[in-house]
Amino acid sequence: MTDIEIAKKVKLKKIDEIAKQLNIKDEDIELYGKYKAKISNPEKYKNNQDGKLILVTAMSPTPLGEGKTTISISIADGLRRIGKNSILALREPSLGPVFGIKGGATGGGYAQVAPMEDINLHFTGDIHAITSANNLLSAMIDNHIYFGNELQINEVVWKRCVDLNDRQLRVVETGLSGESKIVPRKDGFDISVASEIMAILCLSENIKDLKQRLGNILIGYNKNEEPVFAKDLKAEGAMAVLLKDAIKPNLVQTLEHTPALIHGGPFANIAHGCNSIIATKLAMKLSDYTVTEAGFGADLGAEKFLDIKCRKANIKPNVVICVATIKALKYHGGAPKEEILNENFECLQKGMENLYKHIDNIQNKFGLNIIVALNKYNTDTKEELEYVQKELTKRNIESSIVESWAKGGEGAIDISNKIIQICEKKNNFKYIYDLEDSIENKIEKIAKQIYGAKKVTLMPNALKKIDKFKKMGYTNLPICIAKTQYSFSDNPKDITITSNFEITIKDLDLKLGAGFIVAYAGNILTMPGLPKVPAAENIDIDENEEIVGIF
Repeated sequence: MTDIEIAKKVKLKKIDEIAKQLNIKDEDIELYGKYKAKISNPEKYKNNQDGKLILVTAMSPTPLGEGKTTISISIADGLRRIGKNSILALREPSLGPVFGIKGGATGGGYAQVAPMEDINLHFTGDIHAITSANNLLSAMIDNHIYFGNELQINEVVWKRCVDLNDRQLRVVETGLSGESKIVPRKDGFDISVASEIMAILCLSENIKDLKQRLGNILIGYNKNEEPVFAKDLKAEGAMAVLLKDAIKPNLVQTLEHTPALIHGGPFANIAHGCNSIIATKLAMKLSDYTVTEAGFGADLGAEKFLDIKCRKANIKPNVVICVATIKALKYHGGAPKEEILNENFECLQKGMENLYKHIDNIQNKFGLNIIVALNKYNTDTKEELEYVQKELTKRNIESSIVESWAKGGEGAIDISNKIIQICEKKNNFKYIYDLEDSIENKIEKIAKQIYGAKKVTLMPNALKKIDKFKKMGYTNLPICIAKTQYSFSDNPKDITITSNFEITIKDLDLKLGAGFIVAYAGNILTMPGLPKVPAAENIDIDENEEIVGIF
């Protein structure tokens, strides 16, 4: 059966029943139909005791991903099966991957959050609200210029956005109508999940903090090369109004009726890759065990979760789960894409180096306790799984085979029991860099310690930006490196490399609303394109208004 067929077989509980499981008051939920709701007053629960935080990350992925969301869901379900009070805190899917190459992001098989069609499509409208707020600011910028440009804006750095993969929009020209006062200029689109407003939503503590951050968005520079902000256009109030509902966490459930907060969805290769602080902190107040995830491999999502989100939210994981698959191990050991499902012990052995590097980063660089979750596929052989576990045992690394897709929570009972034990152990959590470090030093520490680079090269444009940011007084900010997810390096083809390479930083962006600096490594794009055969070709609705083709 397909994911969507499995999901349709399950009778969901009404969402107010799920809220009652968490002791959420009726007056604190806003219903979006029978099975979705927003939690309208998360600060009401701030005095509850914090539960344990479980972070799910992964080794470097293959193009189709390694099932972090599926593993996260099954572990939350598995914890409930062994009598523990658990909850999920996940990101919202973007329409880009849904209609592109990866498909939906609601898990798979018997480990799904539901209603999966709604969550994968428009859900409660959060990403649409972010898109509208982003483009309202763009409209206000160009409108200000049209009516005389009192702020003397000379350079606009703010881009428009849309929540689809559309490479045609990466660079566009606007204002070509020929009207007498209109000023044509070169512009471009990001995908909505790369918008700074998505990052702002996910890093804000409340509506007041959100509004302040929106006002601090750097929109461009005037003729004297001085910064111009969204608050100079008086835009933050209207943007906050558009986001007044989007800032509230969304409550849904798994197929096994485990509560799930799904809120915010930045990508980790072009943004910071974590769900909202509001949802994560609320989840920790509502349950004894919160299972959350960070995007792509641990070099991207986990690093940003720990160095950016944990620093801002003043939280830390009690245990980190690193998801690995036999196919990803062979892929990063050099096996061609078309052969990664075939038995190949030579590539499997070589691919273990990728996993070891991620484990070393979590254990020794960040000082956190870790367990490897082997996400079992039906193509894996007993010998392959036993080999990986044996090699991990030699290094005193805990592991568990998880059968999420086929068995849901039942397939995660072993790892759930091990997680409970690990959560009681002490860890020595530390950040990779201090905020007081120079911009160059912070980039170098991430590149050398987490990626394994021997050298970092800053291109002239990057050096120019660093000098500019120093003069503006914005150096004590976290760094968010935009980099390929397929390699530790900045080259997506270097999939077997784990050390002794060079990282090139081509450009930087100052995201003052979000409160971090983005450094672009390699040829990273903030507007993805569709593949040759996009998933959209297989998505349809039948005569009974049943959606098919979402996976």
